[in-house]
Amino acid sequence: KNMLQHSRQQKGEKEPTDLNELLKEFVNLAYHGMRATNKDFNCRIEQVFDSELPKVKLVKQDLGRVLLNMFNNSFYSIGKKIPLQVKDYLPTLRISTKTEGDKVLIAIYDNGLGMSEEVKQKLFNPFFTTKPTGEGTGLGLSISHDIIVKLHNGSMKVEAQEGEFALFEITLPIT
Repeated sequence: KNMLQHSRQQKGEKEPTDLNELLKEFVNLAYHGMRATNKDFNCRIEQVFDSELPKVKLVKQDLGRVLLNMFNNSFYSIGKKIPLQVKDYLPTLRISTKTEGDKVLIAIYDNGLGMSEEVKQKLFNPFFTTKPTGEGTGLGLSISHDIIVKLHNGSMKVEAQEGEFALFEITLPIT
């Protein structure tokens, strides 16, 4: 809880937000951040957004931190797979949104390194990281999970296959 409070610069108020625009903003920020540290990095970014998506009441700066962390993780995983020279590998990040009743669903898929079942079981534990010392400097999936679940009354789940893909699904109530 202390880390969650510390991660906030100020107490944010929930406000109606265009989720599609927020996703575009933070995927661009993460992509350009990755390109700034690795000029050779390149990745196809597919954006499949529900054009009828209603505005969602949320704390924009907190959700922005979660999205930035998730995109950074995806680009990191893709960046680690590229040098393996997998045949016909096309580095891809896919982001989609859709409305499901009184909720919105955000799906973030990457075809990077994926993860094992063991890693999936620990993924949302505090201080758990798969990255070497010094490389895991983001918000962390434990805090990201808390922001989605505790602050926004949403849910977060992951599907993955080691060596193949990772898919995170975030569900948020519209109001």
